[in-house]
Amino acid sequence: MIGNLLRRVALVTVCVPALWLAACGGGTTVGALTPTRLISFGDALSDIGNSGTTSKYTVNDATVNTWVEQVASGYALTITPSAAGGLGYARGNARITSKPDAAGQAATLTITEQIDAFLSTSKPQENDLILINGGASDIVSQASAVIAGTLTEVDMLTQVKQAGAELGGQVRRLVQQGAKYVVVVGVNNLGQTPWATRTAKATMLTNASIKFNEALLLAIVDLGNQVLYVDLYNYANAVVVAPTSFGLTDATTVVCTSVDAGSGIGTGSGQVNSAVFHHDFGGGAEVDKKYNSYVFADGLYFTPAMNRLFGANALSRVAARF
Repeated sequence: MIGNLLRRVALVTVCVPALWLAACGGGTTVGALTPTRLISFGDALSDIGNSGTTSKYTVNDATVNTWVEQVASGYALTITPSAAGGLGYARGNARITSKPDAAGQAATLTITEQIDAFLSTSKPQENDLILINGGASDIVSQASAVIAGTLTEVDMLTQVKQAGAELGGQVRRLVQQGAKYVVVVGVNNLGQTPWATRTAKATMLTNASIKFNEALLLAIVDLGNQVLYVDLYNYANAVVVAPTSFGLTDATTVVCTSVDAGSGIGTGSGQVNSAVFHHDFGGGAEVDKKYNSYVFADGLYFTPAMNRLFGANALSRVAARF
């Protein structure tokens, strides 16, 4: 059944680089839509610097280093954090409706609250392109409870499915408010992350990722006229399985070295947090080459190179669909 759902909401086709430029449009746009504004909601994957422009959840360098900014660049648009008055509302560790966030912070705006903030001062306009992602923070929060022994895996999966449905509800809310072009991104396979390896919970995290995406797709299956689902799960799977096919070399090692003594990205204290890692070119070309060849910046989130790959893939799907 889920295969039919994926097709009905325009499942992205994963393109390896040999086919990428020809079949997926590379980094340019060819669609009829010429967006006048780019608006984004979500978690760390889409956070373009709401805690500071050098506090994104990736290697903080001077490049286009998030998938959201990669999509924006394809339309010659700029997007700035909502904290600076812009339309990039996504926040690291943000959950969909629940608090506290994945790192235990109650002040972080949920995705629902991000949309509340946008709708309190604006509304979707005719040629807005809206990007929304979510799921990882809810899974991290619930999985951490399982690891701590305070939640059963069965209950975790129930709550993860509820979170997927809740994200679908927020997508529907945007459509009901007049949004015509909405790009929805679920969660990548968290069972393939360095965190999954460290905790020996790969199977549990893979199951949670699948259940979240299934619930999300069920919740938006009738919104195909306005909604494009771009499949990060299968795209990232392809990169992790065969990174050299995408110009990368390492899909298992964390490239950042910035240990966060606090709660960081929700995976425990004393763990690497890419949001506090500022790239130091003093290490020479080897450092530069290293982070541009790796998939993971920290235990959960992607390097600039991986973000650009996914952003270009998403851009090509938007151009083909809209």
